[in-house]
Amino acid sequence: MRRRIIGGVELDFERCYRAVDSRDQRFDGWFYTGVTSTGIYCRPSCPAVTPKRRNVRFFPSSAAAQRAGLRACRRCRPDASPGSPQWDVRADVVGRAMRLIADGVVDRDGVPGLAARLGYTERHLHRMLRAELGAGPLSLARAQRAQTARTLIETTGLGLAEIAFAAGFGSVRQFNDTVRAVYGAAPSQLRAGKDAAVGGAGTVTLRLAYRPPLHAAALLDFFARRTLPGVDEVVDGAYRRGLRLPHGPGEATLTPAVGHVAATLRLTDLRDLAPAVARCRRLFDLDADPVAVDDTLADDPALAASVAAEPGVRVPRAVDGFEIAVRAIATQQVSLASARTTLRHLLREAHGEPGNGTLSGFPTAEEVLEVPDSGFRMPAGRRETIRAVARAVAAGEIDLEPGGDRAETVRRLTEIPGIGAWTAGYVAMRTLGDPDTFLPTDLAVRRGAAASGLTDDPRTLDEYAARWRPWRSYAVIRLWRSA
Repeated sequence: MRRRIIGGVELDFERCYRAVDSRDQRFDGWFYTGVTSTGIYCRPSCPAVTPKRRNVRFFPSSAAAQRAGLRACRRCRPDASPGSPQWDVRADVVGRAMRLIADGVVDRDGVPGLAARLGYTERHLHRMLRAELGAGPLSLARAQRAQTARTLIETTGLGLAEIAFAAGFGSVRQFNDTVRAVYGAAPSQLRAGKDAAVGGAGTVTLRLAYRPPLHAAALLDFFARRTLPGVDEVVDGAYRRGLRLPHGPGEATLTPAVGHVAATLRLTDLRDLAPAVARCRRLFDLDADPVAVDDTLADDPALAASVAAEPGVRVPRAVDGFEIAVRAIATQQVSLASARTTLRHLLREAHGEPGNGTLSGFPTAEEVLEVPDSGFRMPAGRRETIRAVARAVAAGEIDLEPGGDRAETVRRLTEIPGIGAWTAGYVAMRTLGDPDTFLPTDLAVRRGAAASGLTDDPRTLDEYAARWRPWRSYAVIRLWRSA
């Protein structure tokens, strides 16, 4: 069996080549196929004729393929494929770095800012990323800027100079050179024949790819039961929510469709396109590998019927970590309906009455700290727990962003009076993307377990759930639906 080492990453050549030969879309985003005879790189499912073995190289990232001098295939659009699921699953430094790069940290703060967020030197971080992905942080960020630029070129009527700076390039010349290198065409050629999107200069429409299957109804049902005025809503099969982005507020409308999720993003500043896309992808868990998850869970007879009936159930994630922490605390020992009533009152105190159809997102930690005691409508202990989390987040002592250290964040959360294993686990699952969190004391989990023929004793159930590793968070969602 032939193997190749790309940037220190071992890719099984035979397995990768079989995926390419069968055009298996499940591998899109896991690796990229470089064709030396044509000078292009593709996603594994590219419909073009399968290249000869001697002309093929495999790369762990699009940035690595670009560093090798290859340009993106215009037919299969490898830059628009789903992201590798391992960057959501992994809790190590490389996984955290990839989530932060996707959120635009390098474009905003440079490599020094990324390294500081992760607690490593720039040199060591560069070495780790090169070893895993065949490219350093600058190359990875450059690949993302190129994709952002292409999206803006094809979906907006902005001038090319405006697009260059909105996509994060330092100059128009750098923008032109990068687009030519990555796509083999000038920006004006990419725009030729494209219709500008309607809805205003700050509106971008695009398709968010995913690995099928996707149980969209489960996602929409989950969010519909938890919507808050002025924050989010489910209307006509679409989920709308306000976004707090680095350069200003925004709004996303996500509509599941066959093979993709249609996204309409309204942005105050188009420099926020990349972080908005990254957050929407996380929100719907679009980079997951549902086949791997379902195969593991279906091995257990207790969940086999659920998997067969509803393949592709995802973990509903978050665009605002602090929001999820507040929601979790407000839900402690009360029903979901009661928690929503409490949170609505808190929102009115922080933001006033919601505007007509306007979604502004959840209050910041600083805004919540300004709310008087009367605005909480909950027991004093719970109110002080929320304030303690708000102070820690505002001071930078707890990191609830996508690049946060999961173990460290859970540890710091549980040090706050009023936060136990359930609350910290819920935050880790939805905010930090932990795929293997289990909530054995959760009442709905216990009811779902009983409905599935399992024990509802928390200790016994926790031991039983070990067979669902490393996908226990997905088992939690299925048990909630069974309940």
